[in-house]
Amino acid sequence: MPKEINRRPMQPRKTSTSPLSELLETEVTTKANELIETVLKPKHVQSPPENPQFNYIVDIYGKWYHKAFYFCAEYHVADPHPIEPSFEAKFARMQYAGNQRFHLSFMRHTGQWVQIYTDLTVDECMETVRDDPYFSL
Repeated sequence: MPKEINRRPMQPRKTSTSPLSELLETEVTTKANELIETVLKPKHVQSPPENPQFNYIVDIYGKWYHKAFYFCAEYHVADPHPIEPSFEAKFARMQYAGNQRFHLSFMRHTGQWVQIYTDLTVDECMETVRDDPYFSL
């Protein structure tokens, strides 16, 4: 796990104004998809319960929005008459910080992002999302 910078909430560092290269974007996408398919999905996506009482995860995926990569979970709504049958919940965000580094944040139950790691490499981000309980679903 990467060296912990600060566990207390900190002032988020600004993202870089420098462009994100296609090569780095491809590297992040490839490594994130590998983590999702080999670790996160087997651990968190299970067969639907017979009589679900709670929402449950049906898929985990990643996506880019501007210069940030998000890890997302799709939940099926357990209500027998839902307004929407499923919803998306983002649980980790990698914001490009420049110089091939990223700031890593988790989504609080309040709907706010909390940045707890700064200036991590792609590999450090993947390792942290895999191992740090802040990114647990």
